Amino acid sequence: MCGITGIFDTRGKRDVARPVLHRMNEAQFHRGPDEGGLHIEPGVGLGHRRLSIIDLSTGQQPLYNEDQSVCVVFNGEIYNFQELIPELQALGHVFHTRSDTEVIVHAWESWGESCVDRFRGMFAFALWDRNQEVLFLARDRLGVKPLYYALLDDGSLLFGSELKSLLAHGGLKREIDPCAVEEYFALGYVAEPRTIFKGAKKLPPGHSLRLRRGQPLPAPREYWDVRFSLDARIDEAEANAELVRRLNESVRLRMISEVPLGAFLSGGVDSSAVVAVMAGLSKEPVNSCSIAFADPAFNEAEFAKMVADRYRTRHYVDLVESEDFDLIDTLARLYDEPYADSSAIPTYRVCQLARQHVTVALSGDGGDETFGGYRRYRLHLMEERMRSAVPAALRRPLFGALGRIYPKADWAPRIFRAKTTFEGMARSSVEAYFHSVSILRAPMRARLFSDRFKREIAGYDAFDVFSGHAAKAGTDDPLALIQYLDLKTYLVGDINTKVDRASMAHSLEVREPLMDHPLIEWLATLPSSLKVRGQEGKYLLKKAMEPYLPNDVLYRPKMGFSVPLARWFRGPLKERMRSAVLGSRLAETGWFNQKYLNHLVEAHISGVSDYSASLWTLLMFEAFLRNVMEGEVGAAGVEVAA
Repeated sequence: MCGITGIFDTRGKRDVARPVLHRMNEAQFHRGPDEGGLHIEPGVGLGHRRLSIIDLSTGQQPLYNEDQSVCVVFNGEIYNFQELIPELQALGHVFHTRSDTEVIVHAWESWGESCVDRFRGMFAFALWDRNQEVLFLARDRLGVKPLYYALLDDGSLLFGSELKSLLAHGGLKREIDPCAVEEYFALGYVAEPRTIFKGAKKLPPGHSLRLRRGQPLPAPREYWDVRFSLDARIDEAEANAELVRRLNESVRLRMISEVPLGAFLSGGVDSSAVVAVMAGLSKEPVNSCSIAFADPAFNEAEFAKMVADRYRTRHYVDLVESEDFDLIDTLARLYDEPYADSSAIPTYRVCQLARQHVTVALSGDGGDETFGGYRRYRLHLMEERMRSAVPAALRRPLFGALGRIYPKADWAPRIFRAKTTFEGMARSSVEAYFHSVSILRAPMRARLFSDRFKREIAGYDAFDVFSGHAAKAGTDDPLALIQYLDLKTYLVGDINTKVDRASMAHSLEVREPLMDHPLIEWLATLPSSLKVRGQEGKYLLKKAMEPYLPNDVLYRPKMGFSVPLARWFRGPLKERMRSAVLGSRLAETGWFNQKYLNHLVEAHISGVSDYSASLWTLLMFEAFLRNVMEGEVGAAGVEVAA
């Protein structure tokens, strides 16, 4: 895992200042502390920070083709590089290293832009072809690795693995995009391709960008998308066997490493399945790392231990105290833009623990999206059956009225918390799913934002993110549709962002075998009944893993990787939360309704309502303003509080 950055003059061959490129590169030192390298020629500068994983002795970057006319900087892993090398050698290419990086330059020479179609892995790379005067940027299919870019007024294009690299240049204005703020308060992150800054974008997953000197900046080109055909003719026993075969292949490819390797083991189905497969492929005991929580309501350590004992792993456990909230400012600086998933705290800690023992860790991320594991999937399918039974002409006014008048009863038993269900029943399928995953739903955002802010976004609604993806989904199957939406939004913007920043903060490479794109393409051909059956999510994965994992791990209620926010905000974090939410920074933006902010704080502290998720979202936005908007890029390019 590494960090890449660069500058490209789209208009000519103006000199790239070495000190500026060096500063941008060093802003990402944490992503690659082993080595750093720059390539500079008229109008082009590429930078790379290396975390050495494969070909430790000769895999330095920037890396070149035989005559040095093609240069690449690369972040990630091409897992099928050993298969591609002989194919490229047969085409006449001469390899000087044993690294997966060199495959990229030769693949570009032979296959051009379509080289990305041949790569199996997680990647973000920038390639400069001097003969064609082309800069080529590409990002992997699932967005495991990040890539940001910005076109400045003077025609300079900046790119980097993190926004802090672009900010270190000095030319990117820290001007907040109000539409990104709307997305953040709806989703807890800023969705692709937008960033928090007006002048910067994310390259979307499964997209590439080809820039030729002297030509305008083109739109990114999509080279991959998943299609949920659901048309495979396969019985359950065959599907189980095929899944086990594919899991073995995906895990095996991700165990190629020249440095210590292990796995995260939460005690959930996904990470346990990965560890079980690893153990079957490894001659040595697997290194496994778990987080135990002092609060028993959030602790899965006993289930992780069951798996660790069964496979005799070298098991490392770190205890996270119930009051482990001192990372707020660290996280704000790490993410560079507002990010509101509080599980970033335990994720940061498990990466910190893992790095003490390994340099590469396999994770179970992606399993919920691809196998149908979220509880919200089952609730959505239940609502879909109800929606289909009532004509829309009757459903919308009836349930819309019930949703408006029914109280928000967080304190009541779950059976009486019908407000969300009523609101969902009044909506279309996509509207209802967006509503269910929103942190602050539309009625709350309408009260949260000031009239001034509403004028600034000019009617923009974060729902547009979902409706845009839904239009391309190519399926009306209720489960497949929301799986597609999650693969395009939540998996990329939340899960992959969280894991990338948390792992890179500790110079740890994390690999995700459940996001292997051939596996995802195959799963998309299977009927939804093999993913969610009745009240059982991940049906196929659990059935396939029955010979390998205890039933207590497979069939217990899903716990999640969360922290006790509601209690924190009524106890040890109460005053910090109050001062952040009701303090001067949020007020001075002019974007928030101060009366509603006060209601959120006081209603939560009193116990009348549970607004913990909304308050955490506000707290992290304030931390972003303080640490990034008011921060300075220091000598090493690291954001520090002003």
